[in-house]
Amino acid sequence: MNAERQRLDAHRWHWQHGPIDIVAEAHGVPEAVAAAHEAAWERFRGGLLTELVGELPQLRQPVTNAPCPLHGPIAQRMWHACTPLLPEFITPMAAVAGSVAQELIACYQRPGIERAWLNNGGDIALHLAPEQSVSVGLFSDLARFDLADMGRLSTDGRFEIRHSDPVRGVATSGWRGRSFSMGIADSVTVLAATAAQADAAASIIANAVNVDDPTIERRPANTCRDDTDLGERLVTTSVPALHPKQVQRALDAGEARARELQKRGLIWAVLMVCQEQWRHVEPISLLSVAETV
Repeated sequence: MNAERQRLDAHRWHWQHGPIDIVAEAHGVPEAVAAAHEAAWERFRGGLLTELVGELPQLRQPVTNAPCPLHGPIAQRMWHACTPLLPEFITPMAAVAGSVAQELIACYQRPGIERAWLNNGGDIALHLAPEQSVSVGLFSDLARFDLADMGRLSTDGRFEIRHSDPVRGVATSGWRGRSFSMGIADSVTVLAATAAQADAAASIIANAVNVDDPTIERRPANTCRDDTDLGERLVTTSVPALHPKQVQRALDAGEARARELQKRGLIWAVLMVCQEQWRHVEPISLLSVAETV
């Protein structure tokens, strides 16, 4: 299986290799943009997936306080993004999408590039030159997001990230996303200093948006997918309509976890959505949010 790419328009490329599905966009001096895209593509197709697969058994093991046992730069980034979240159970795989995006965004950190972002299945790494900003769309329910519908989906809201903001990573997690979750959030969107940090934190906060209710269906992760890194831990497979007060309690728990991570400097802001209720952990500044969020 070889890496494939397709030009989407003058500014965007779609790259795919195995489970990695990326949209790369950049603006600036045309020659610089073209060179950055080509450099990122060469890194992407030149063994990136092979590096991760080579360390996959260790990447699926829980992170500990021991020295990092991993060797590749992306694998090490995954590990170090997760260790601040201990003693909670977490494996480096919680940060894989953000870490890959972060690896590739480095190719755009060069003169002539005004703005660039790598979107790896919804986890985004950013480059912003001085005085530049980017507007990021928000999907309140991850079940609605489909890469094949990129040109037609409408967002539920958007927020702006400026060069002066301490944010270069955005990640979203939820029980109906690509990865398993132990919580019931429809979406938890995290802004952090790096994409790897945002990815790991989004997983942890999404797990925390939770409440006990016998009607919520949960199954051991390894009965849902053979290659999961979560083993027999229960993951959410179905969430019925809950009483609004139950949803509030779940969001309260998620907010408490988010504020703890924010206080420790691990994240900048969070937006959590659960059954049309949302909770905002500042200092994110929403430009617009649909009434249904």
